[in-house]
Amino acid sequence: MNKYLFYPGCSMETSAKAYYESLMAIKDTLGLKLEEINDWNCCGATEYVGISLTPAYALISRNLALAVQQANGADTVVAPCSACYLNLAKADHYMAERPSLGERVNQALAAGGLHYDPGTLQIRHLLDVIINDIGLDHVKSKVVKPLKGLRVAPYLGCMVPRPDYQKRWSDHEHPNELDRLLRALGAEVIDFPLKTHCCGGHMTQISPSTAFELIRRLISSADQYKADIMVTVCPMCQMNLDAYQAETNRHFRTNYHMPIVFFTQLMGVAFGMEPRQLGFGRELTDARAAMARIGVEVPEPESAKKPAKKAKKTGLPMPQMPGSEQEAAE
Repeated sequence: MNKYLFYPGCSMETSAKAYYESLMAIKDTLGLKLEEINDWNCCGATEYVGISLTPAYALISRNLALAVQQANGADTVVAPCSACYLNLAKADHYMAERPSLGERVNQALAAGGLHYDPGTLQIRHLLDVIINDIGLDHVKSKVVKPLKGLRVAPYLGCMVPRPDYQKRWSDHEHPNELDRLLRALGAEVIDFPLKTHCCGGHMTQISPSTAFELIRRLISSADQYKADIMVTVCPMCQMNLDAYQAETNRHFRTNYHMPIVFFTQLMGVAFGMEPRQLGFGRELTDARAAMARIGVEVPEPESAKKPAKKAKKTGLPMPQMPGSEQEAAE
């Protein structure tokens, strides 16, 4: 069994619970041993690096220093979240490329009794590990319910394939890793030219009209290519395309209905697992019609079961992910 140090990131506990649940469901089938980094902290997402480099990279590198402490023979940190993957990879790269930055970061880490030498660990995205370590032959051998008849748009987003410090991806603009994996599951993968285009990130909170245009382009393209469903590897991409799809429709007076799920969820379906175990029903855009095309019955979205509430007049669209209100109260 392949052993890796696992950095889940904050979104796996909140908006991307379906990603976490489906990964936990399929990991043993894949032979993945994931040891979560003890006492890990937020990677700072995308904003903190633009404010102050030293505290930003100290925040990120603390996770790497903790990983080294519990490595016990493992030398690879796996991050399923694209932003987390990129931040961890950047910290490792820039600490080596800019020794003065590395020195300042380690001075900050020393206050907590920690230290990280860049290059000690490999930083890899979950998709990369599945493709290149587990292998598509092993994936195919576990498929008991091929996704034949499901037209899928593979969407990686902008953070996974670039800058690609370790040259792990087949192409920066049109990588084929997700396409190949989905084909191994039996899906019909459409030629999706916008597979690495930006979903808008946090523009939903900064300039909603800009965000809506970026979201519209992606969903419109998948719809034009007659995709039944979009599949992503990134919690931010999934949240933007799913949670803000209704707002985007209202903004442009369109009527798109494109389910957005994680690639690990479709892997679990192909492996014959129960959809609820894989986090289906946590999405906001109903996936039932799409999955019914291949004879898979998935739960009704949790959001559809709750009575509608009047939106607060904040000036910004703030959709609630399933379960978030209850969790906030707790």
